[in-house]
Amino acid sequence: MRFQIAHNLPQRLLVRCGKYVFTRKEGYAIEEYLKKYNGIERIRTNYMNGSITIDYNGGIKGQELIKILKKLDINQLEEKEPSQSQLIEGTNQDFVQTLSKMTFFRTAMRILLPKPLQLMYLLNKYRPILQKGLHSLFQRKLNLEVLDATAIGLAFARRDFGTAGSVMFLLGITDQLEEYTRVRAKTELSESLSLHIEDIWVERDGEEKEIPLEQVQMEDIVIVRVGSLIPVDGTVIRGEAMVNEASMTGEPLPVRKDEGKTVFAGTVVEEGEIRLSIRAVASDTKLSHIIEQIDHGDALKAQVQKRNENLADRIVPFNLGLALGTYFVTRNVTKAISLLMVDYSCAIKLSTPITVISSIKEASERGIIVKGGKFMERFAEADTIVFDKTGTLTKAKPEVKEIVAFEGYSEREVLKISACLEEHFPHSVARAIVQKALDEDVRHREEHSEPEYILAHGIASKLHGKRAFIGSYHFVIEDEKVPLTEEAKKIIDEHGKGRSVIYLALGRKLIGCLFIEDPLREEAQGIIEKLRKEGISNITMMTGDTEGAAKRVAEELQLDYYRAGVLPEDKSAFVEEKQNQGHSVVMIGDGINDSPALAISDVSVSLKDSSDIAREVADITLLEDDLEQLVEIRVLSRRMMERIDHNLKTIVGFNSGLMLMGLFGALSPTSIALLHNFSTLVISANSMKPFLEENENEGIVSA
Repeated sequence: MRFQIAHNLPQRLLVRCGKYVFTRKEGYAIEEYLKKYNGIERIRTNYMNGSITIDYNGGIKGQELIKILKKLDINQLEEKEPSQSQLIEGTNQDFVQTLSKMTFFRTAMRILLPKPLQLMYLLNKYRPILQKGLHSLFQRKLNLEVLDATAIGLAFARRDFGTAGSVMFLLGITDQLEEYTRVRAKTELSESLSLHIEDIWVERDGEEKEIPLEQVQMEDIVIVRVGSLIPVDGTVIRGEAMVNEASMTGEPLPVRKDEGKTVFAGTVVEEGEIRLSIRAVASDTKLSHIIEQIDHGDALKAQVQKRNENLADRIVPFNLGLALGTYFVTRNVTKAISLLMVDYSCAIKLSTPITVISSIKEASERGIIVKGGKFMERFAEADTIVFDKTGTLTKAKPEVKEIVAFEGYSEREVLKISACLEEHFPHSVARAIVQKALDEDVRHREEHSEPEYILAHGIASKLHGKRAFIGSYHFVIEDEKVPLTEEAKKIIDEHGKGRSVIYLALGRKLIGCLFIEDPLREEAQGIIEKLRKEGISNITMMTGDTEGAAKRVAEELQLDYYRAGVLPEDKSAFVEEKQNQGHSVVMIGDGINDSPALAISDVSVSLKDSSDIAREVADITLLEDDLEQLVEIRVLSRRMMERIDHNLKTIVGFNSGLMLMGLFGALSPTSIALLHNFSTLVISANSMKPFLEENENEGIVSA
């Protein structure tokens, strides 16, 4: 490669190869080629001026980089598709190039072209603006296009070609800035969620090869080893691995994947090695569909966005009428044009969606996935939150808190028999009992036979020739008719307040009870208090658990209302009842039984460990096992609404001031157009600023 060294500073090298020596995609290939050298931290290429900028550390020297660049043959590099970060850089380059071209042509036109040719050039630029304005009129719409066409047309009619040209130039810059702002906001949102995988291992023709991800083909067999991110959606054809799917399903524990099982891009192999046949790559993966949904989340417009846009459209006729009225009263065309230079629509229609997109992007960076702007608005306006209990306010990791023995048995014997019966059954209570035995060093060698698991009831088996039962009151006492004495009942009632009770019977005698408690999340109390401070006035819990367990949680957290022993349809009925009373309801749940209520609520939230159907139904998904995210999304959504309201007031106030300045002749139409467009850009830039920051002293988010 031939190049000139522009500067060679410590830890930075800039060389220039000449304008358009390489294409944009060849520039991406150069970046990819240089990344493989240790010590290189960042590479930027600019195909327009042929520059290559390299930031490096002590792992490599500037002279070594120069030698590497000299050996590089661009013709041998294949063009490369851009990553999300390269798309952002490319967007910046395109924007600068476009503005440079616009400025150059305008300057050249004014200096080099004679007046008649300048007029022809300006009229040609006015033609598409006029067409848009006439098209809107034919559709009986008075909008921004009509205002622009009228203002510039009046300037032409007055033979004020300088004003007409300046206004069109400013409009062109504004259009470019609007597009740049939108593209940049959406690209950064996608970047925050995308996979960052460059090369992957595949098996081709019986050989293992490392190739760039974008070169993978559907017939390739992808190899994923321990510690690696799975790059594609696929089906396991060989091998076995434990895959962490927390990023996709929220499940905190790794899942065993072997032949025939499906895996998704973005999940991680924690143990083992697998080979995959490809089901989907790039934009077809499940993760990419999620990103696409979020990327277009502003299509699910918040009502405030729709209202502001409708307001902007309704103001245009008054804007136009004021300009015409001013002309008829004053006969001053300059004042009329000045009024036409100002509109509220442009800034409102740009700043509001940018604010919404920015809030969704910031939420995603904090591990909160929001499916659309309207859900941010609804969360900001909500006054009622309905929690499920198990796995939401509690840890969903039951613990054995106490053991009571009867019929001459000891507590240790009751624990041993219970663990022996429960050890083969994968439900949370069984795990709690087995864990208690491990903690107490109680050995429970399997001594029973013919175990039978009764779904949602308990376990029946034989132990030392006697029939054994362990499970709920309904199963052991009611269904199996094991006698319960008044004395035993009194003891159970005393110990069982706020706890679930597991009954153990042997030989038709109740020999013990285990009292199970699902501990509250450590952060639950603080989260409830923070939500109240953020304006949530009604905090409710709905649970299928027992009255005692529900009451304990409700009292400990000081909830406004709770209901125990509810079915899925009861939860959805309660949400609907609250809505009919005029409340805006947020439903927070994680299970299949929560799905009907999640679907009917104003805005629904699923947690990290939620079931697949709960995540599918939910409008907002938390990707971290931390209820603090509820406070974050509440604060973030309210800040979004406050910023939209502040922007609207600023837009109306500033532009109204400009209109008054034009009305009294204090500013020229060109100056007004410049200030109007500049204010639009400033407000839009402000809309992209972060909403939240960490408060180190309190550990919470603040504005």
